[in-house]
Amino acid sequence: MNRILIAEDNRRITAFLETGLQAHGFATTIANNADQVVTIANSQRFDLLILDLGLPDKDGLDVLQDLRGRGETLPIIVLTARDGVDDTVAGLNSGADDYITKPFRFEVLLARIRVQLRNRRVSKVKEETTLRVGDIVLDLLTREVWVGNRLVELSTREFILTEVFLRHPMQVMSREQLLNHIWGYDYDPGSNIVDVYIGYLRKKLGSSRIETIRGIGYRLRT
Repeated sequence: MNRILIAEDNRRITAFLETGLQAHGFATTIANNADQVVTIANSQRFDLLILDLGLPDKDGLDVLQDLRGRGETLPIIVLTARDGVDDTVAGLNSGADDYITKPFRFEVLLARIRVQLRNRRVSKVKEETTLRVGDIVLDLLTREVWVGNRLVELSTREFILTEVFLRHPMQVMSREQLLNHIWGYDYDPGSNIVDVYIGYLRKKLGSSRIETIRGIGYRLRT
């Protein structure tokens, strides 16, 4: 069941939203002011926030910017009486995913909510198949590696080595660990094959990205 936080101080609108959303299978929580929004959002998990800009204790735009500044990524739909073009632009630029003005049709709001939840599901699936550290992006499905806007061609073992580093950023990986993971446990421990492939990756990903930890191994700098 998807959980929706409603930030609205108008009791009539709050009751209307709660009744409609719960009838369509959503769980709802109400915040009547800005402090409650931030406190509840930080202490509980929600799938979407409906945010009124005219909160009694603080402007909703400030709340929006505060949440995004804290790294909050949940979809936020602004639902407000401010219907000016400048207001809409300000809301979207502050981090809102959608902007709906009052008066509104519940069917339209419901459709917009479903779009945001669907987009979030797609985004989560994509994140699970993509590794990213800084501007290095590795796609596990397409087997592509990008550095910024540059597509980098890697051999099979170079790709696996890059994947290991991206899964353990800033963690020191010993030569033995890399040998066992990529070439197998029975590979000659005295081989310099790891050092050779590190050289290949430095040429393709950037010379300063993989740091040598003398006497121990290597780590990917973030």
